[in-house]
Amino acid sequence: MPHGKPAGQRCAQLMADMRCAVFGQPQRPAFCGGLRPSAEMCGDSRESAMVWLTRLEQATAPAAAVR
Repeated sequence: MPHGKPAGQRCAQLMADMRCAVFGQPQRPAFCGGLRPSAEMCGDSRESAMVWLTRLEQATAPAAAVR
């Protein structure tokens, strides 16, 4: 995904078991390596984490992509 991905779209590198297919590989995007999980981000469930990440994607979307 050389140009990123739209908010809400599953990462093309996410495997069925929810692991990153390019973790530790040179083609892994710098953004992914720089994203450090925190208790606030992860919450107490996968659903909580997805809500946080969705809000992050929406808050950082280019102005033309905001609906």
